[in-house]
Amino acid sequence: MKRENSLTPFQFLPSLLPEIEIDAETFIGIRRQIHAQPELGFEVSATARLVAMLLETWGYEVHTGIGKSGVVGQLKVGSGTRRLGIRADMDALPIVEKTGLSYASQTPGKMHACGHDGHTAILLAAAKALAERRDFNGTLNLIFQPDEENLCGAKAMIEDGLFERFPCDAVYALHNMPGVPAGTFRVLPGSVSLSSDVADVTLKGVGGHGAMPHRVKDPIVAAAALVTALQTVVARNVAPDETAVVSVGFIRGGATHNVIPETVTLGLNIRAARPETRALVEARVREIVSLTAQAHGVEAHIDYRQLTPPMVNTAEETALAQQVCAELVGADNVVMQAPKGLNGSEDFAWMLNAVPGCYLLLGNGEGEFGGCMVHNPGYDFNDQVLPLGAACWVRLAQRFLTA
Repeated sequence: MKRENSLTPFQFLPSLLPEIEIDAETFIGIRRQIHAQPELGFEVSATARLVAMLLETWGYEVHTGIGKSGVVGQLKVGSGTRRLGIRADMDALPIVEKTGLSYASQTPGKMHACGHDGHTAILLAAAKALAERRDFNGTLNLIFQPDEENLCGAKAMIEDGLFERFPCDAVYALHNMPGVPAGTFRVLPGSVSLSSDVADVTLKGVGGHGAMPHRVKDPIVAAAALVTALQTVVARNVAPDETAVVSVGFIRGGATHNVIPETVTLGLNIRAARPETRALVEARVREIVSLTAQAHGVEAHIDYRQLTPPMVNTAEETALAQQVCAELVGADNVVMQAPKGLNGSEDFAWMLNAVPGCYLLLGNGEGEFGGCMVHNPGYDFNDQVLPLGAACWVRLAQRFLTA
């Protein structure tokens, strides 16, 4: 069995912020309860019920079913007009867990392999501390979001009137980061994650016998040429200091050795760090698909879908986050550069498109405790950093919601 997370939180936390008390053991228990009962996509009813019940117990005005299954807990203190939103994601992944932990997933094929159980528990711990203290002046909106993994939940909540019903002057979120030392934060100005788009490209030719290729219009050869040509989109169109990705995730076509099929479908994943780069890459992908098909005498149909934009932190809100994190762990432990290879996407980008804000990275640790990368069957959220994340949200609310 895998050695389990220690229940002991970092010892530096009480000495740096003695006025913030986080009941670490209770919320580590809640985190493990959520971990053992993972739910996917929008089907997060048990997690949402637990969140709503706890928020109601602490005196929040609770609203459920936002964007199908999202939860918002609102707490108003004093007469202040400032409004703060903090978001946590609740959904798991369709992965078979292989950690061997005593609190491992009890649902085969589902696993909290990205730490959303930890993000939810962090925000719940902060919610309780803030409700007990009530040492802020304004409106606190705690947003618990479904279906981040499919990049659908944030947009669904927004389209369901999230920011009309619960206006925010700024919105924040965090994500754990394996391989980054526990007790540290990455708070990055500007672009934090890439856009995510997908495209299904169907090449239609004329099928026939494999022994008579001269009598067909072969979509497989066209597909092979297209895969190669698509590699030039980034290499020969995007500046070296820009970030973009074009990957072919699947090729589907044909069923037997001696039949050239009529159609072949390719699945593309396209990402970019800036809106301008995103538009450039889409234009080049469309051109290359069309002209490659034309060159091989086949038809091309492209179903191009934009899932989420790049996520961009705004300057003022990022500066506040940097200040708060520095108060918690010291300025030397707040890094303003992204870890190498951080090319993922996040649908919190939709919230940052609508409201100023900042997305933080919380070090999950290195080695045995916290070093396993997310989306891996051996991953587990590092419980030691839970109180640190909660203290970050408490201090942020205290700073933002001032008189």
